[in-house]
Amino acid sequence: MTVSLDLAFTKPGGKAENTIIAFVGPGLAVGPQVKALGVAELIARAASAARFSGKAMSVLDVLAPAGTDLDRLVLIGTGKLSDVTDYDWVRLGGVAIASVLKTPAATVLVERPDGRKLAPKHVGDLALGMKLRAYAYDRFKTKKEDEGTDRPTSVRVSLATVDLPAARKAWKRTEAIGEGVVTARDLVNDPPNLLGPIEFAERAAALKSLGVTVEILTEKDLKKLDMAALLAVARGSVRPPRVAVMRWTGGRGKQPPVTFIGKGVVFDSGGISIKPGGGMEDMKGDMAGAATVVGVMQALAGRRAKVHAVGIIGLVENMPDGAAQRPGDIVTSKAGKTIEIVNTDAEGRLVLCDLLTYAQERFKPRLMIDLATLTGAILVALGQHNAGLFANDESLANGLLAAGKATGETVWRMPLGPDYDKMIESKFADMKNVGGRWAGSTTAAQFLERFVVDTPWAHLDVAGTAMNSRQTEINKSWASGWGVRLLDQLVAEKYEK
Repeated sequence: MTVSLDLAFTKPGGKAENTIIAFVGPGLAVGPQVKALGVAELIARAASAARFSGKAMSVLDVLAPAGTDLDRLVLIGTGKLSDVTDYDWVRLGGVAIASVLKTPAATVLVERPDGRKLAPKHVGDLALGMKLRAYAYDRFKTKKEDEGTDRPTSVRVSLATVDLPAARKAWKRTEAIGEGVVTARDLVNDPPNLLGPIEFAERAAALKSLGVTVEILTEKDLKKLDMAALLAVARGSVRPPRVAVMRWTGGRGKQPPVTFIGKGVVFDSGGISIKPGGGMEDMKGDMAGAATVVGVMQALAGRRAKVHAVGIIGLVENMPDGAAQRPGDIVTSKAGKTIEIVNTDAEGRLVLCDLLTYAQERFKPRLMIDLATLTGAILVALGQHNAGLFANDESLANGLLAAGKATGETVWRMPLGPDYDKMIESKFADMKNVGGRWAGSTTAAQFLERFVVDTPWAHLDVAGTAMNSRQTEINKSWASGWGVRLLDQLVAEKYEK
């Protein structure tokens, strides 16, 4: 059930709600706000009975605690504070809000259990975790979960913290990031009959309200731009393709932009090389790379990032119509390179290759990062815990690895090399669009690298992380919005300073 979250910041000692959330460290250590409640003995007794020790992400829910006027006292373990990372504070926020989603109002005592002041950034991280965990997608359910019960549809959460101005400033930043994640999740969760290329482009155009310049390229425009590889994918669908170009100019001078490129296959049947029927409904999420690009552009604009950024997404539908491309066809990409189509289900790379050429020719970017649910092979290699990272630049690769560690949206470096590149040589064209059974994720990346010219570039294969992904403390949705926080962190750490 979707729950509206109303977050506010208050000073300690003010009027609190009847449900209190507090953080507890090892040895049942608590901060001054908790001590002021006079519940130390109660916590000790309840913890002993429940074998609660303050272990990270553990929860002890004390109902109607004796000797107080409270309805509930929710204790959340932080674990050893020296081990708590920035991302752990986001996770703790998710755990906190999950414990009170059936409660109309709660107060969070925002403090470290060792009594030290919690950094404003971590207050913002807590609030971000709450926002992301409260997300649910049920817009098409005519009967809502818990309908007819007294479960609230909104939760009012007050965060009691000593530095209100700094906390509110931190939240303003992380709220913008959270909105970007929510947008990405909504796009991936939306059904394909309602979210075609035209509708997706309209959603990208909505970023104009944040100061993003948005251009929508039509099929006629794409033909003039010689994007024949992208257009070949769209031939089998009655829905015309679109490319959305989003520009945020928050940097100084005329520095080249950081550029994000997203695969936006709104539904992937496989085309003539049609997929098996089982699980094909998940292919509504084959546009998750494009959704992330829209989300990160929204995040950067929403927090007024001091950077020039460009987001480009290719929006097509891959269907097996009589006009669809065939295995054996040869198409000429925008770069002038010819491609033998061996498998029409390897369509995302055809979309991306033309966008990579377009981005380089038009924007002369500082760097390019493309995101795509490109291969099932990356799931075989990495499961749902990491996205595959391929890069031609060590600094960019290391920046993404560090950003992944900081945000919990982790990536794993995968190989590129001449021997893999040979696997996509074609007898009839400059290359073929698949390299055979083995090393499928790497040969897909090798295909894309052929369209990169003297530009730092990274490819993120997000097939295992962006949709039908593992559940975490901050996401219980089918769509994760993966990559928005990763790329925002990368920009903040390396390209705004």
